[in-house]
Amino acid sequence: MHAITIPKPGGPEALVWAAVPDPEPGPGEVVVEVRASAVNRADLLQRQGQYPPPPGAPAYPGLECAGVVAALGPGVTGWAVGDEVCALLAGGGYAERVAVPAGQLLPVPAGVDPVDAAALPEVACTVFSNVVQLARLAEGETLLVHGGGSGIGTFAIQLGVALGATVVVTARAAKHERLRELGAAHAVDYREQDFVEEVRRVTDGRGADVILDIMGASYLPRNVAALATGGRLVVIGMQGGRKGELDLGMLLAKRASVHATALRSRPVAEKAEIVRGVREQVWPLVESGKIRPVVHARARMADAADAHRLVESSDHLGKVLLVR
Repeated sequence: MHAITIPKPGGPEALVWAAVPDPEPGPGEVVVEVRASAVNRADLLQRQGQYPPPPGAPAYPGLECAGVVAALGPGVTGWAVGDEVCALLAGGGYAERVAVPAGQLLPVPAGVDPVDAAALPEVACTVFSNVVQLARLAEGETLLVHGGGSGIGTFAIQLGVALGATVVVTARAAKHERLRELGAAHAVDYREQDFVEEVRRVTDGRGADVILDIMGASYLPRNVAALATGGRLVVIGMQGGRKGELDLGMLLAKRASVHATALRSRPVAEKAEIVRGVREQVWPLVESGKIRPVVHARARMADAADAHRLVESSDHLGKVLLVR
């Protein structure tokens, strides 16, 4: 088969479409014939040599895919060759085929294009595990989503609205209209506005009950300041750095909490539990049309370098897909 390889870390030009060995399904695994994958920020870091795949994962980038089951490994039940699926991966999505634990498979939701389904697994599992399972977002609460125009952000907006929350986002001003169309009640231009002041203004001074943050260190003090009493801050990215100052006094006074999580490195059993929750609680919302994949562009998988340049520019809204 062919896959996107990284012979030497570097810029987008480091991505090389090359012949590699075909995957074989191990016990409890299936092989998926890949129709499409999607570009995530983690892929950019891996290309740069900053985010190696976990032990046992394919060396090729790609944290999700959509396609057709091509082969079953020993012990796999509930799936058959020819099933249309999408999958959460630890790597290997930028390829013609990929082996994946059966517990990380999801059926393509009814009404969703089989290619666009590649835009769903990583964002659905990330947002569900953090916003629902960990932060316990409840109806009537306020959710602040940083990076509202990203794949994570556009999904989090829709899930938050579906759960009955008021969603506030930070994003470039050019993206605000589209994010409101997705359901965001308020949009903050992070380049020109102070999101702490804006969150307090739109919540009558109360603050955000849940904050989903991709920035990390650079936003930490302001995120804590923006939390409501009993608020929950969940950090899932470090685009703004690794080390920041935490005001424990403010955190104590608010009886608030800070969590930091990663999905890719979790054990297979934990991922399977998240995927099961997504299938039970999120997939019905997708099939009802309350949540839809937001796809900015499609590119040929062999042209992954162009797709990486687009994502690095942050000019996209939603997901950029790589299609075979």
